[in-house]
Amino acid sequence: MAFDRWEHFHHESDIGIRAYGVSLEKALEQAGHALTAVITLEPVAPDVEVEISLDSPDQEFLLVDWLNALIFEMATRSMLFSRFEVQLDGTRLSAAVWGEPVNVKKHQPAVEVKGATLSELCVRQMPDGSWQAQCIVDV
Repeated sequence: MAFDRWEHFHHESDIGIRAYGVSLEKALEQAGHALTAVITLEPVAPDVEVEISLDSPDQEFLLVDWLNALIFEMATRSMLFSRFEVQLDGTRLSAAVWGEPVNVKKHQPAVEVKGATLSELCVRQMPDGSWQAQCIVDV
């Protein structure tokens, strides 16, 4: 079985996020890590907890809605997140995420993520039972 991890992949002017997990929940958590890593590679302290809930029509939109919910929370709270706990009931997501307020000196943010897109959107279960989730984020 694959281990939980994430990676970025090249896209013309934006950035691709690809996440893997032993479950869909773990793949979504890894997508959260990949999203934060688009903005900063510096450590983010898991000091403040934020709850996120959403319901999506299918697993692919669930990824986009999840990432856009994280982007919204980052923008409105001026925070970055480093710890993610996702629970699913079908396509209903409940999550707790932890992070800290953005500190420009500490985090040295590279870009602002505007949103997750439908470009190259794919959420699928792999032959070994693990999950892959990917899309392009607009920067």
